[in-house]
Amino acid sequence: MIHFPKKWSVFFMVAVGVFLSTMDSSMINVALPSIMRSFGTTLPQTEWVVLMYLLTITVSLLFWGRIADRVGKGSIYLLGMLVFTIGSLACFLSVTLWQLVLFRFLQALGAAMMMATGPAIIKMVFPVGQLGMALGLIGIATSVGLMSGPAISGFLIHAYSWRSIFLVTVPVSLSFFLLGWFFLLPLSSARPQKTEKRVVFDWLGMFLWTVMITLAVLLSTHHTGVPAQLLFVEGALFFLVLVFFVKLESKQQLPLFPLPLFRRRFYGIAIFCAALSFTVLFVVLILMPFYLDYVLGLSVKRIGFVMMAVPVTVFIVSPLSGVLYDRIGARFLTTAGLGLSACGLLFLCFLSVDTTAMSVAWRLTLLGAGQALFLSPNTASVLKKIRPDQAGVSSGMLATARNFGMLAGVSLAGLVFGMIFSSISGGLDLKHFQPDQVQNFMYALKATLSLTAGLAIFGAILSGLRGEERGAKRTAECRTGMRACETPGNVEQEK
Repeated sequence: MIHFPKKWSVFFMVAVGVFLSTMDSSMINVALPSIMRSFGTTLPQTEWVVLMYLLTITVSLLFWGRIADRVGKGSIYLLGMLVFTIGSLACFLSVTLWQLVLFRFLQALGAAMMMATGPAIIKMVFPVGQLGMALGLIGIATSVGLMSGPAISGFLIHAYSWRSIFLVTVPVSLSFFLLGWFFLLPLSSARPQKTEKRVVFDWLGMFLWTVMITLAVLLSTHHTGVPAQLLFVEGALFFLVLVFFVKLESKQQLPLFPLPLFRRRFYGIAIFCAALSFTVLFVVLILMPFYLDYVLGLSVKRIGFVMMAVPVTVFIVSPLSGVLYDRIGARFLTTAGLGLSACGLLFLCFLSVDTTAMSVAWRLTLLGAGQALFLSPNTASVLKKIRPDQAGVSSGMLATARNFGMLAGVSLAGLVFGMIFSSISGGLDLKHFQPDQVQNFMYALKATLSLTAGLAIFGAILSGLRGEERGAKRTAECRTGMRACETPGNVEQEK
């Protein structure tokens, strides 16, 4: 850890970047119908405004994490803030849908730079004993962005147009880019020791990773209306690319995908469970609005208030989760967090056509509390145990896992729910929903949520196998000023 005198200024810079990126992602979902009407496009075409953003972040996070380890995390974070600003302004000026999709790609590159380096910067400036607390506070910035996005988007679209949701972030991001020259740029001088032999970046690995994730997205999101032969070819190609990618990365001196780190049990479990937690969360976030609308008949405003139960709970629980990690470590908290999420999902399986909005909200509260209890300790447990020169790629790996989980959750919700609903309703799609299809809807919803609860239970069991930590003891030693607990050698030995 670097002894940096303005750690809270640095924290504020990182928190603003997290807030902007999460607020942008929650604002765009509300704006999709307006964008679709504005350009006169179909829903599958308009969905690429969201899909391009998530896909770009997922495939580029590891790249920026690796680059940050080589050129400085502060520099990459600042560059990301600038690119995000330019991308937002370009989205505002778009005149066609495909221009908007292209500029969303640019905006996502900036967001990926900030996501890949933010947690690593927090690790650099906060002592080990405060790492969980700091990451818990970052969780607050995340939840505030998610909470405020829909409200801000609805107001701006009603008062102006969908374009204004991109323009509103420009003054803030530009201002903090300028402030970052004073607070973040000095961090770029704190780079890992340079190796004697210059290592070429793993461009082939980057290409294969991009192809593999893109194929996975296409397979999961375009499973209807596509010939079976084409799906088979895509699936076979995905498998071949995956095998080639694993073999390539295992031989690289500086691989894009840190396979050696995955041999350490705590690392592999933490990354996998991070993806699993967001998969579980996004299945619910995708399906519940349809239930609240189609089955309960709630207004858009009331649906928004009910769905806010998740981010509000994350806002409240995240700081507590971070503080508890500093005292008792990650194993119990992460296991309990995924277990609590599973309980929330099981309670959601008992929804009916007569369930009240408040009853839905408390079930979502359990899910949000479980997610908040899991996320901060899981992230801190990874960053605490790796060497400083691995912080950037590990931060990028965690963010990649989260974004991949989002993609997987959206895909799983559409695939499983769609297949079940179609099979029991005589081949109908959800767009053909009528009141007489309520029972079929509820059956498909409960089946999908039951499967998702099983995934959460599996994640809780797996998280319990990550191994015991000496987190509380080591934290107490750090608080007494014992510097040995912060050295890379000691951290590297901890399993």
